[in-house]
Amino acid sequence: MDFKITPSQTYLASDSLYPEVSKLNPGINIQIITDLRPAKYLDIRFLPGVSFGQRTVRFYKNKVLYNDQQELESSFLEFPLLLKLKGDRLNNVRPYVIGGINYRYDLAAKKEFDDAKPVYIRIKKPDLYYELGGGLDFYLPYFKLSVELKMSNGIGDVLIREYAPGHREYVNAIEKMKSQIWILAFHFE
Repeated sequence: MDFKITPSQTYLASDSLYPEVSKLNPGINIQIITDLRPAKYLDIRFLPGVSFGQRTVRFYKNKVLYNDQQELESSFLEFPLLLKLKGDRLNNVRPYVIGGINYRYDLAAKKEFDDAKPVYIRIKKPDLYYELGGGLDFYLPYFKLSVELKMSNGIGDVLIREYAPGHREYVNAIEKMKSQIWILAFHFE
């Protein structure tokens, strides 16, 4: 899980904070496959599920780490609707490309700032993503195994523009913050 952060233009004009995602953390994703085959080489897939992860945003002032890093945990309910375009089967392997949209709702996003944890930015609960990827279907004797690599980019700005008491600099340092998730998936059908 990652963020694509556009720093505020005031950073370029002054010595304000510079935001950066410098540490990526792996997460876990569990989904149920629902598949409709309207044509020989086309599937419509609905994969509802849950995913868990964490993203860390660090802030720098004059190229020095400023205060604490901001750790944002996420627990998503996911509702992706994807089109799977398959190629011809060669022996027991079939390549495919996949693309579509995914609505995610973050159950772990905070409504209020927590005084016990020094996290001064918050993200919105709902977000819409577009997804693109590809993979291979392996036809085994008792089941089909699919290995898939997929990129999921958030469409909207997820930063909530409210300031933590006494910490305006964190939100002011970010012009836009969009989610980005890379997924390596193993499907058993």
